[in-house]
Amino acid sequence: VLAARSGLWTKQQALDALAQTAAFYEHQAGRRWRALQDTTNDEIINPRRPMSWRDWQRFEDYYDEGRLIWLEADTLIRERSQGKRSLDDFARSFFGIDDGSFVTVTYNFEDLVKALNAVEPYDWAGFLRERLDGVARPPPLEGLRRGGYKLIYTDTPSELEKASDLERKRMSLHYSIGVALDDKDGTVLKVAWGSPGFKAKLTESAQILAVNGAAYSAEVLKDAIRSAKGTTSPIELIVKTGDRYRVVALDYHDGLRYPHLERDPSVPARLDDIWAEKK
Repeated sequence: VLAARSGLWTKQQALDALAQTAAFYEHQAGRRWRALQDTTNDEIINPRRPMSWRDWQRFEDYYDEGRLIWLEADTLIRERSQGKRSLDDFARSFFGIDDGSFVTVTYNFEDLVKALNAVEPYDWAGFLRERLDGVARPPPLEGLRRGGYKLIYTDTPSELEKASDLERKRMSLHYSIGVALDDKDGTVLKVAWGSPGFKAKLTESAQILAVNGAAYSAEVLKDAIRSAKGTTSPIELIVKTGDRYRVVALDYHDGLRYPHLERDPSVPARLDDIWAEKK
């Protein structure tokens, strides 16, 4: 929000970043078994040590999933108050105290609920507890819908995602075959739990050497994914893991998929209002 309001990000960059976050939680397998609040213990359980199957285990999701929850809260306040109030009003009253003081002010859950109710009466305790403690809930996308947007997938990555992949020297195919690769040599950097790549037993550090009989390149793999769309023929990979080679049949037929946010004109553009610069 601050990046968009200050002009550090364009509106489109902010939309694309939010689309990536929303898509991640729409697909994240770990939400099926682990409550969001439990991820606040991650610094005690595993203080940033390497971990396998991160999307299944979940790690510090209170940051990004929390962002989607606060978007839900903001759009709900705006909807219920007919645009007269927002999360900005909560932030001013809750955080805007004792200006200039360096004394720590603690608070608890009940203080938070009380401050939200002072802005817009609602069952905020139930709202928060459901999202913090619930398991296997629907992905937290209601704030997008109420904000006037919907999550869609197209066969073209956003400019933000292109720039991110270029900077990291990787190719992200998370929402198609479920892997991220070194874009030069085909080394698998990440595999999404339950994805087609996972079912084909691809693992981190494996290397894709060939795709449908042709030497690996990023474009060769993407072309194979495009060509397999709507067919029943698997994508054939030759994969090297350590000193072992094997042929993998990748059963995937839905083409390239990259997340974007699309405007829904039937709903007020509350998300645009949230990101509008405040004078």
